[in-house]
Amino acid sequence: MAQKTEKTNVMRLLEQHDVDYIARDYSGTGAVSGADVARVLGLDPDSVFKTLVTAASSGAHYVFMVPVERELNLKKAARAVGEKSVSMIRQRDLLPLTGYIHGGCSPIGMKKPFPTVIDETAELFDTIAFSAGKIGFQVELGLAGLRRVIPVTSADICED
Repeated sequence: MAQKTEKTNVMRLLEQHDVDYIARDYSGTGAVSGADVARVLGLDPDSVFKTLVTAASSGAHYVFMVPVERELNLKKAARAVGEKSVSMIRQRDLLPLTGYIHGGCSPIGMKKPFPTVIDETAELFDTIAFSAGKIGFQVELGLAGLRRVIPVTSADICED
């Protein structure tokens, strides 16, 4: 019998846009880091993305998606969105700004849409995985499917 996975708002939004996805439940596994999540789910860590929220010197906010074992290069990120500089927002500002908590932040379904950039390596995979909007849950889908729900551009935004 198939395991019944809890539905998150991210999953509902994907369904509203007719996007095929695989729900991945890792709750109860003890996985904390993105690398742990990839290992528990049996996925290539390069295809599992974390969602990072930044503030630019202009006051605008931007979302960046990078592979879980890589780090965001803030200079490259700023360049990708045409800003002088960007910095990570404070953890306590994440929930009021996006509606998500640290560890469960998804680029889909934020309180307000923010320009979103995914590392160009996402183009190398048939499917990518990222938070389903709740700790313990990921969604796996093609990049084209993500782009049907939110506008996403690709750029080289990771540390070398």
